[in-house]
Amino acid sequence: MPVTALVSAKSSGVTTAALALALASQRASLLAECDPAGGTIRAGFMNSSVTAGYGLYHLAAAERIGTEALANAFASHLWPMDDAGHRKLLPGLTDPAQAASLGRTWPALSEVMHVLAADAGHDVFIDAGRLAFESGRLHAVLTPAPLIWQADLVLLTVRGTEQSLTLARHVVEPLRTELDERGCGADALGLLLIEDGPYRAHQVADALKAPVLAALPWDPETAAYLTSGGRPPRGYGRSPLLRHGRTAAEQLEAAASRRRIQQQYPARPANPQLAGVLQRLTETARGGARG
Repeated sequence: MPVTALVSAKSSGVTTAALALALASQRASLLAECDPAGGTIRAGFMNSSVTAGYGLYHLAAAERIGTEALANAFASHLWPMDDAGHRKLLPGLTDPAQAASLGRTWPALSEVMHVLAADAGHDVFIDAGRLAFESGRLHAVLTPAPLIWQADLVLLTVRGTEQSLTLARHVVEPLRTELDERGCGADALGLLLIEDGPYRAHQVADALKAPVLAALPWDPETAAYLTSGGRPPRGYGRSPLLRHGRTAAEQLEAAASRRRIQQQYPARPANPQLAGVLQRLTETARGGARG
């Protein structure tokens, strides 16, 4: 299954889109909230049910002990988003000042996520937040650059509006260059279109010179629930956002599979130190929701 990183030029609904994809996936899924600007799901969709004792920040200390410690901490800090525990959240930072401590953690965390995707069959979605560049390169603190470089797919999330496309034009080429020179290839880059505005998929693809790999409908009621939590709206499970989210997740898996075949990527070498992650995740899934 793919590891997919979602990014934006400015607020384009990255977190809401990532939540919709993770919740709608027909496979087990993980949403890793890795925006250095801080996470919002803890206080929003999760209704403050996740304490500050869980989440991304705590993985930095574990990584300094070693890969196995990081793998175990990773499994311990996942929080179920459904009763069965099939859809999991790695909660984000509670303070943007914490981002500086994660610089050396990102590469090892990327490896753990790829093990989860390849060996445990999870769809992994990374909320990587807003792109920030410094001298033409992804900023070392303000972006989780290694997660973006190593993702199977990198989705630049855009709306079908003139403003969103104008902002995206300024980042699409630097991002493509970054993936080509430091990542797993420029062909990992695609667009996730939020269908808000007059521009359709083919127009957006032409404007940004990148393929639209998937689209999500403009569904304000469901989006508000995913953003702020509370009581789910009537018909939530059949809402346009979740129905199209299921389709989008399948489209992304197909795109990643085509890319692997075209590039003839070799299988990632197994890391025996990460084997314990799978067992811990199985135990978490059996346990269902925390509380």
